[in-house]
Amino acid sequence: MEEEARAIVGAIESGETTVNELLGRLYRHGKSPDISVPKSNNKAPAAVAPEYPMGPAEDPVVAETIAHIGPHHFPSLKPKYDLVVIGAGVAGLLSVIVAKSLGKKALLVEKHYMGGDCLVVGCFPSKCVIACARRAHELRRASDFGIKVSGTIEVDFPAVMRRMRKLRGGIAPHDGVERYLRDFCEDVAIAHASFVDAKTILLKDSKSDATQTVSFDKCVVAAGASAAVVPIPGLRDTPHFTNGNLFNIEELPPRACLIGAGPIGIEMAQALQRFGCAVTIFEISDHLLPREDPDAAKIVTRALLDDGVDVQYSVKLHAVKLVTGTTLAYKAPWPLYRVEATLSDGTKKTFECEALLNATGRAPNTAGLGLDDAGIEYDSRSGIHVNDFYQTSNPDVFAAGDVCSPFKFTHAADFMGRCAVRNAFLDAKDRHSQLLVPWATYTDPEVAHVGLYERELDAAATPYDSYVRHLADVDRCKAEGVTTGFVKISCAKGTDTILGATIVGPNAGDMISEISVAIQNGLGCGDIAGVMHPYPTSAEAVRQCAAQFLPKLRTPAVDAALNLRMGA
Repeated sequence: MEEEARAIVGAIESGETTVNELLGRLYRHGKSPDISVPKSNNKAPAAVAPEYPMGPAEDPVVAETIAHIGPHHFPSLKPKYDLVVIGAGVAGLLSVIVAKSLGKKALLVEKHYMGGDCLVVGCFPSKCVIACARRAHELRRASDFGIKVSGTIEVDFPAVMRRMRKLRGGIAPHDGVERYLRDFCEDVAIAHASFVDAKTILLKDSKSDATQTVSFDKCVVAAGASAAVVPIPGLRDTPHFTNGNLFNIEELPPRACLIGAGPIGIEMAQALQRFGCAVTIFEISDHLLPREDPDAAKIVTRALLDDGVDVQYSVKLHAVKLVTGTTLAYKAPWPLYRVEATLSDGTKKTFECEALLNATGRAPNTAGLGLDDAGIEYDSRSGIHVNDFYQTSNPDVFAAGDVCSPFKFTHAADFMGRCAVRNAFLDAKDRHSQLLVPWATYTDPEVAHVGLYERELDAAATPYDSYVRHLADVDRCKAEGVTTGFVKISCAKGTDTILGATIVGPNAGDMISEISVAIQNGLGCGDIAGVMHPYPTSAEAVRQCAAQFLPKLRTPAVDAALNLRMGA
């Protein structure tokens, strides 16, 4: 076995194989869009929303959830660990899992709740709420399918939120302190962590002034990001909702104003509107979802407008005021907000609402970590500076996830945590630039993307062909009443090499994975078109789109050869 092991090491060193191949491929082919944030020298702490406790406090499900992911846990720690991970969101959790698989002893530190935004205030709770809103919408459209619903459709919003909290609580043990202590970590601490020097970290108990100091061989900073609070007059001094506290809400506000139209913002805007809240979106751009394919953005915008959402484009906000009440309310009696704006036509108008939601982006959590003391370069906008191998300016400290990457997605943080630890202990040479990162926005219809956009190909003067299959022309989609949406695949000109793809429609986030698999493994449109798909399924749209490449195989020479073969 030793001889075989030495042969494998030799193969790695000679370039015949890689750690990526030995441990399971995390990347291979394909390229993600360039959404990088320029680095700067500004280290001033960004204005961000505070961390909120999970609520409502009197809910026993909430108390049980906190007992799993945010208990008072500050044990006596060892003086040194192979790996210290700061942050127990997805990037941090995967970091200690990979370290454990390599036989390393890790300390995991989290100052708020384990599981991070995804579990507590992001991906999972939002999808629970969206699922309920979709059911309400489908009931209102039941007559389109010959189903008569007598009476009015009533939404029990408190029940919607109780369902979300129950489901979230069911997942909490999976991400909790007990499991990670048992299965992956030498120790776990619920504490604030900051660097003392290049190899030492000070931990402060989150519930007292108790402190401990530990050192490390390697460290991964996975501190995540927080909701940014932009400099709109009055906003920073006015209590308002972000994703960090929205899921504490207990009753449905009559009206809500949404500042910013990022993915999670418009997801929740549509959901709240479908529940019966009158929602107004303020967007400084002249259209929603500016990152996405313009045709996709138009379809999603049309859906929001059809649901009754009031979308104000190219708007300038002058002031935000809390007119009545002094604190944030999660149920009636509601406060009254006023938002003063100049609309796209120059008209000045004041909007009123009972709930104000700020969704203007995310800022990396760099403040309070003592990064300067550890010799780690960073800025308040792009976050911790890392090279392509996730390594900071301190060679023993790596970073992963939202704190250092523009790809602020749970699945991206997952892969970055894996890569960072592989690089830290195995010098695996896993590169951030090699990750193929798909994403989805979970509006109705969903929009999902992987690879490069047409505008990027145009900007690079890259010749390409784009193929489109409209869902309205796909049999299963017809049966399901789907009338809008499409699959679009862009390929290198004259070939079936896939450069990028966008899908708009129900379950687009699920459907994009087939194309992601193809891109990452060097499969082309011809390969997808040659795979039998069950009929009738919505996924046939992907195969039918890819099949539009096949006529390019029929060159004059091929046609002549076929004729000879047939004896013509």
